[in-house]
This record gives sequence, C-alpha cells and structure tokens, in this order.
Amino acid sequence: MHDTTDPTKPADAPIYRGMSRAALDAAYNNSAAVADSDRWLEQWRRRSAELRAAPGARLDIAYGPKQRTRLDYFPAGRPGAPLFVFLHGGYWQRNAKDMFAFVAEGPRQRGIDVAVVGYTLAPDARLSEIAGEVSDALAFLHGNAAVFGFDRRALCVGGWSAGGHLAAVSCGHPAVRCALAISGIFDLEPIALSYINDRLRLDAGELAALSPVRTLRSGLAPLALAVGGDELPELQRQSTSFAAAAEALGVAMALHVLPGHHHYSILDELARPDGALTGELVRLVAA
Repeated sequence: MHDTTDPTKPADAPIYRGMSRAALDAAYNNSAAVADSDRWLEQWRRRSAELRAAPGARLDIAYGPKQRTRLDYFPAGRPGAPLFVFLHGGYWQRNAKDMFAFVAEGPRQRGIDVAVVGYTLAPDARLSEIAGEVSDALAFLHGNAAVFGFDRRALCVGGWSAGGHLAAVSCGHPAVRCALAISGIFDLEPIALSYINDRLRLDAGELAALSPVRTLRSGLAPLALAVGGDELPELQRQSTSFAAAAEALGVAMALHVLPGHHHYSILDELARPDGALTGELVRLVAA
C-alpha cells in the first residue's frame, strides 16, 4: 500500500478524483498553500514557550514508555473542571507537543483544563501504533482524574490536522464524552496515494480501520468539525464529506466552516477565550 508509484502509468495520469500524483500532492500540501506558514509556526513556538514557562504548568508527564509519549497539563485553576485533550498536527510525522501549548490559553480562561499530548512520529511508529498511544493517553488521564483535579465525566478530545484525524478516531474511546476535530483528515485513501505516505507507509488494514468516514456508527461520542473557508479544497472536502456521511447514517455531527481562515489561522479561534472554537468547546462539554 505504501508504494504509490506505477511505472506503467504516465506521470500525469489521474490517480484520485481526477488528480495526478503531483496534483494530489499539492492538494494536501498545507505548508505550500500558506505562503507565510513558517511565520505561523514560529509564532506558535514563541507563544507556547511562554505558556509552558508560566506557573502551574505541569510538563512532560509520561503516559507511556517512549520518548514522545508525554503530555503537558495546563489547569484552569478550579477543581472539577472539564478537560480538553489536544492532539497536534504535522501529518503524523513532524512537530511536537511543545509548540502547541498556546492553544490552551483560550479554554483555560473559560474554565477548562487542557492536556497537550505528544505521540511517536512516523516512520518510527505506524499509524495504528500512534492511534494506540493516543488511546493510552486518554486512559491515563481518565484514570488519574483525581490526581489532576478534573471531572472524569467531562473529557473532550480534540486536535488539528492529523490531530483532528486522531480525535475523530478516538470518538469510540470509553473515556471520551465529546470531540472537536479541526481541519482534520477523515478518509485516508488520498493520503495513501500522496507524498505523505512516503513516511507513513499505510497498509490496507490501517486504511480501513483508521479512516473515520469508514468506521462511522451509532454510539460514538458527539463530534464537532471545523475547517477554514480559505483552506485547500481537499481539506474542506474531507470535513464536508465526513459530515454528509454522518448525516446519511443518522449520526449526530456538527460542521462549522469558519470564513476567512486558512489551515494555520484557524487555531487562533481556539487560542482566544472569545474564539469560535473555544465557544464550540464550551458548548460541547456543557451538553
């Protein structure tokens, strides 16, 4: 599955939804689509470093045995708060939890604790292993709710980009009450055919079991989707198609398209206490 080349086909032959390999690669290249993406990442690192250095932050707590199976915890300052578990993006193969602490500021100011979770990156882990680590992190947090001081009945998982995918995958976890998937990937088929798979190396079993659009069923935790109105068309389609599939099956799922936001700016709506995504998170945990 991980070999997406076929020497018998011309380079411009369509391989997915009428797109050639080169067109598909461009359709999922968020960094290239946003000209100042490096500036956004640097801003996130700076803002996150400030928050991680602030009093009360609990850093690099091990939930598993590997180097990256660590989480940072940012309390809101009141006992029995809900907990938002944030999973970072980077197409499952880059970035680290440390640069995403900034998203905690909005929820914390609305009375919600935040845990930012790290996980092993591809190719050092398969996607199935990454999903397993996220499951372990959720079980660890839920089992230690009294230690951290949050309400174990109000654990909401969320994430951005690849983290949005992992949040959707986690909707069936028994610890999860609700989920917020931001700019997520919900069908892995185009990922398996693109440059992203060069390191991810998806197999057919992962494609079937870890594509949330293919595993929709009743009984999952309520899920809200958000995507920017200025994001790549394929990123928008991932969310709208997932929401449509859920509606067809009678599975409750809210979809929010945020106008004027691209793949990076959308996280400002979570980092601000008055942001649209912070407001959606407040609604989810209160429902």
